[in-house]
Amino acid sequence: MLALAERLQQVGRPFSKLLLSDTLTVLALMVGQVALPWWIVQQGGAADLAQYAIVTGLSACIAMPLLSPLGDRYPKNRLIMAGLLVMSLAAVLTTLLSAYGHYQLMLIMLAGVMQMIALAIITPAINSISTELVAAEHLSTAMGLQKSAQSLGRLLGPALAGISLAITSIPWTLALHGVLLLVAAQQAMRIPALAVEAQHGYSLLRWRIDLWAGLRASWQIPLERYWTLTNFASWIFLGPAIGMLVPIKVHAMGLSGTWLASCEAALSAGMLLGAFGATDRLASHFSRFHLRVGAGVSQGLALALAGLAQEAWLLLPAFFLCGLANSVLILSGMTHRMLARPQAFRGRMSAVAIMSGQIAGSIGPALAGLALTHYAVSMVYMSFGLIGAAIATSLALVPGFKHFMALGHDEVSDWYGRHHPAAFTSATLGNPTADSRSA
Repeated sequence: MLALAERLQQVGRPFSKLLLSDTLTVLALMVGQVALPWWIVQQGGAADLAQYAIVTGLSACIAMPLLSPLGDRYPKNRLIMAGLLVMSLAAVLTTLLSAYGHYQLMLIMLAGVMQMIALAIITPAINSISTELVAAEHLSTAMGLQKSAQSLGRLLGPALAGISLAITSIPWTLALHGVLLLVAAQQAMRIPALAVEAQHGYSLLRWRIDLWAGLRASWQIPLERYWTLTNFASWIFLGPAIGMLVPIKVHAMGLSGTWLASCEAALSAGMLLGAFGATDRLASHFSRFHLRVGAGVSQGLALALAGLAQEAWLLLPAFFLCGLANSVLILSGMTHRMLARPQAFRGRMSAVAIMSGQIAGSIGPALAGLALTHYAVSMVYMSFGLIGAAIATSLALVPGFKHFMALGHDEVSDWYGRHHPAAFTSATLGNPTADSRSA
């Protein structure tokens, strides 16, 4: 507890308020992620779940780049709160449908699209607000704490959903999802944020310039481009293995919704362990480069093990290892990548990376749905895990990646701006408030 107290003191009270809101947000999302797919699988089967995943994924990949400039133009705390309120409305819709026994896939997808639009506003703001609240020398600590908070939400969310499904019903669990989102929105109101220029009178022309600037900068920097493309290719296969294939696998094994919640909880427990010390301990023995590549491969292999599992208990260690690898993967590279981006572009460039994942997240379910029409879920699951692991190794081939990961935090600060100024200079013409300095 002393170490945790010291880390919280380093990042300050404003960031601690963000951690509370972030934990509640992830907790709410995980409750919904267990209850809603389970309802869809029971009522409509794998085909409906694949269709839901495709539609929501496509809506996210469209909304993410279109809304990403907002995070660099408006106070991020207000954006987070507004997005959470929209998500709460979507939760009310699914709760009412379930409570009255009206399984309407179109309306469920509408609610899903609303949530994806809200996430497109929330996610870039959450990912980059830490650079405003915390000094650069403590940013690595802050991101570790944020990952821990999110992992705690991921751990408690499935457990809470499992208990709710066991003693109540799907409608009550969906209602719990909505209530938690409202509480998270209330907590988001307490997050401070730095003032942002041009909060009023943000024209359509300025928005188009900002949007293009973020996309252009992300593409013109080779390291950022290939990093994004590698993640995109691997997530086509890893995304369904962590998402839509889990309830299908559990249902095919004849297990209850409690087992689905247990799998999600095991995944979250692994993430929590990775955020609370395991990553730091591994970093003392291995370089960031080897950690990042090795974790990507380990994640895919763990998912392949989940696909092969024929006994229910084997699912739990497989998802635990997957969560641990995912946490190490993110924490071993996220701080470097965020610091390398200029301050004025962090929201937009984060959104581009997230958008690529969302596009992969809509291709993956379609590919998985097609594969399931020809092969058993175990075979599809195992294959997706192995392919994802193989693609993860390609990050080692990205030019300059190994050297970049070996740099210290001071050296990597504003690295993109210093080594690729042309990617930002012309993009910020006509914007006197643009600042390419690192926090």
